[in-house]
Formats: sequence, structure tokens, C-alpha cells
Amino acid sequence: MELAPKQAGFDASRLERITDHLNRNYIEPGKIAGCQVAVSRHGFPAYFRSLGRMDRERNKAMRDDTIFRIYSMSKPITSVALMSLYEEGHFQLNDPVHRFLPEWREQRVYVSGEGEDVVTKAPDRPMTMRHVLSHSGGLSYGATNHPADKAFRREGVMRGGGDTLKDFTHKLARVPLHYEPGTRWLYSVSTDVCGALVEVISGKRFDQFLQERIFDPLRMVDTSFHVAPEKHERFAANYQREPDKSLKLIDDPATSNYLKEPAFFSGGGGLTGTTADYLRFCEMLRRGGELDGERVLGPRTIDLMRKNHLAGGKDLTQMAVGAFSETAYEGVGFGLGFATTLNEVDSGTLGAGDYYWGGAASTIFWVDPTEDLVAVFMTQLMPSATFNFRGQLKNIIYSAIVE
Repeated sequence: MELAPKQAGFDASRLERITDHLNRNYIEPGKIAGCQVAVSRHGFPAYFRSLGRMDRERNKAMRDDTIFRIYSMSKPITSVALMSLYEEGHFQLNDPVHRFLPEWREQRVYVSGEGEDVVTKAPDRPMTMRHVLSHSGGLSYGATNHPADKAFRREGVMRGGGDTLKDFTHKLARVPLHYEPGTRWLYSVSTDVCGALVEVISGKRFDQFLQERIFDPLRMVDTSFHVAPEKHERFAANYQREPDKSLKLIDDPATSNYLKEPAFFSGGGGLTGTTADYLRFCEMLRRGGELDGERVLGPRTIDLMRKNHLAGGKDLTQMAVGAFSETAYEGVGFGLGFATTLNEVDSGTLGAGDYYWGGAASTIFWVDPTEDLVAVFMTQLMPSATFNFRGQLKNIIYSAIVE
């Protein structure tokens, strides 16, 4: 990749602070095994570095074409896929989900009690397509002791284990919602539902639809729900930070489940891919839905997706239930597949109007329409809340813009 920081409006020496910061604070102390960063502005690549190791146990250096688990950075891709069907007139944002998943017509909302004494009610209004695209429909990840989450586990709702997307949505229909659709925000399996909706509406298997509509047109040649045999050598190891601050290998690339095709194609967290591929996805977004002559979405659809769709224009501090997410809440809204910075003062970060998300292994990206900038950061460290890579990189990158 030929870099052109000056054409991108950066002071190259100030941008190089990224390398020093990550090496000195994370790689040399062993806080992460390795990472990769790409920054582009006005379409000019300004910074790209592969630092540290992709596999500590085998002492393999981070390759420029390393394949990472991108987990929840799958969500924006899935949201774009569903919105491509919106553009074809298949649904409106305020259409009920049960139009496509009839078993969801009988959904209930949790009121009180637990187990046999649980009290539920019919929702005041049904969950809509907007709600599943924006995590505001009342679904969850089923991980807490809330009675609705206990029902989630009791019904055997699984993103894997042999279940298909159809099995998943059928089971989920029997789980009560945490709240009235549209009234709160809770990070959830909603984007997996979006993947199921893509299958139902298009009549194609979800992975096939992504391949045809997004990966092939954008030449995202290494993005997939599994790592092909000829690419195994490029697959990074995944680590977890232990209580004593050491790194523990939790997914060996030589034995990982990602080496075989899954039954469940998780639009919420199942994809693997490279920095180069995700940068192409981000460039498509920056350019209003088109890249190298291939149009995925129209520019007005992108603008609609990055608007704040939370009720009353509120931010996540006013709407969110629970603390688990891939974003801070202050001064942050949520659109159709992305978080968005509403206010630099409230959020304490630069880049008002940007839209972004991250993944469980600490991967991040953002697109800033005002600065005409995209950034992608890849590493493999769980949990993602361990270090504030987004905030730190923003400080360095935005302070390096000089024109």
C-alpha cells in the first residue's frame, strides 16, 4: 500500500505517533500480541502498520494480510445488506418484523415476576425493522439474571451449536422482550435477526447474499464466516487478558472453530477478515455507497443509516439499559447499524458526526464524513473494554490533521 500522508492532509511525523504509542504502551509490555492500523483521508492512504505478532506461541510476526476475527464489526456489514433490500422496496423501517417472521406476531413484553409467576403483556406496538437495526426492540444477549434472559437460556436460544438462523428466530419468538419496543436501547442479538431477515426476504442463504452483494463487488477477498484451508497460515491467534494482566491464548488458529463452515451465519458477530478488506468496506461508506465503480447502496441511504434513530433524538445515556456495548454512552447516538458521535463536548472525543462500531476482540473502525476520514484498528484481545484504543487513536489521528 503506497502511503500519501501529505495528500491526505496529515503531518506524517505526528501521525507516526501511532507507531510509538502502540509499541511503547501495548506491544513491548506484552499487553497485546500485535495489531494493525490503517488511516485514510480523501481516499489517500495515510498510515498503515503491522506491529508485533499475530501468533505469540509460534512467534509469527503480524502480516499485512493477517486474518482477524472481527466479531461485532460484522454488524455494520449485515445492516448494509438488509438496507440494500430496503432500497429495493421490500420493506419500510416502520414495518413490523412479524411481517417476515410470522411467529413473532405473538411476542410478549416482560412486566414482573419470574419463572412460573412471570407476568407479560402484549406490546403496545410491534417490534419494527427500525428497532432490530438499532437495538431498540427489547431483545438482549440473554446473559444476565433478568427473567427475560433466563427465558432466553431456557428456550435454548443459541448463535451456533448446530442451530440455523431459522431455528434461532423460532426460539427467540418465545422469549419476552425486556421493554416496550422503541422505548429503550439494549445491545443485543438484533443484528443476527437482521441476518435472518435477509435470508427470508431475499430467499438466499445469508452468507451467499453477503458474498454476492458486498464481498464480491467490493473485492473483500478474505472476508468470510470461516477461514479457508489455503488461508490458515494467515489466521491470527486470539487472546484474553487475565486478572493478573497476562495474556491467555483462548482460540488457537490451528484448531479454531473458524476453520470450518458454521451452520449458523452470525450477522451479529461471525465474520473474519483483513484490515484491507474492512478498509474497502469503510471506503464504500465514505464515498456514499460506491467504490471502484461498484455501488452497494445509494448515498441517501448511507445518510439515513448514520443518523441518530433513538427516540426523541436522545443519546445512549438516556436510552441504554445495561453497560455492555462497543461504545461509550455520553454524547453518542445510534443509527441503523452504527453508533454516532452527537456532540464532541459531551462525548469528550473529536469527530462529531462520525459513525462507527467495534468487535469483542478489541477491533474498531470509524468513518468521519466531515473530515472525509476512515480508520481501522485490528488486534485480537478480549474483552474489548480492556483498553480505550478508539479514544487514544482519535487523539493522535485528529491532532495530526493539518489541512
